[in-house]
Amino acid sequence: MLFRHASAIWRDYPQLSAGALHVRGIHRHAGVGDRAAPFLERARQRLAGASESDLPEIQAWRRAFASMGIKPTQYRCASEALLRRLRKEGSMPPLHPLIELCNAVSMAYAIPVAVLDAQRLGSALEVRYADGTERYLTFGGDTEHPEPGEVTYADPEGRAHARRWTNRQSGLSAVRDDTREVLIVAEALHDGAARDIARLTGELRAALAEVWQAPLRHAVLDARAPEFEVRRE
Repeated sequence: MLFRHASAIWRDYPQLSAGALHVRGIHRHAGVGDRAAPFLERARQRLAGASESDLPEIQAWRRAFASMGIKPTQYRCASEALLRRLRKEGSMPPLHPLIELCNAVSMAYAIPVAVLDAQRLGSALEVRYADGTERYLTFGGDTEHPEPGEVTYADPEGRAHARRWTNRQSGLSAVRDDTREVLIVAEALHDGAARDIARLTGELRAALAEVWQAPLRHAVLDARAPEFEVRRE
C-alpha cells in the first residue's frame, strides 16, 4: 500500500513536513507509562508558559484550517484538542497503550499524530482534497461525507479516514484491541516543521522499539519525497 500526499497539498502547503511509520506486532498488553511520562511532562511545561492556542505549531494549523474555510475554534487539530483537555483536566484517560504513547508524543510536540489500523486501510491512502463523495464512518457508526475541498485521508475505495485533515480520524481504521499493524502519520506546518518532525519520528521510533520490539519502517516526507510504501502482512 502506498501512502502519499497529493501534489495539490504540497503546492498549497509547501511548508508541510510529515513523518510516516509502519509498525507490526502491536498488542494492547504493554505498559507505556514510563515511556509516555516524559512526553506528558514536556507538554505540561509548555502549557505552564502559554495556552495551547499560542503555540506556533497550533497557530500554523489554525491558519491552515481558516484557509480551508473551517472555523479553527470550532474544529481543532488533534494535538490542540489533546493539549486543551490536558490543561483542563490535568491528566488523560486510559486508552490502548499505543494511543496513549502517540498522544503523549503529540502533546509534547504540539503536532497532530494519526494512528491507523493498517489492515483496515484500502489499497492506497492519499491525503487530498475531498470531492464530497467519500464515505466517512464516525465512531458512533454513522456515515458522513466530507465537504468538497476539505482535506481528508482517502483510499481508492471511496472511504475517508479523516475529517478536516487533522481534526478527526475515522472509526473504520481506528486502533482496536485486535490491532496488530499500524500506520502512524505526524504532520506539521510551522516554521521548523522539518526539524521537529525528524525529532518526533526519532523519539517515537525509539519508544516503539523499546515497548513492542516490533518490526518498524519509517520515512520523513516532503514535496521531493512524498511517498511511503506500507508493506502489509
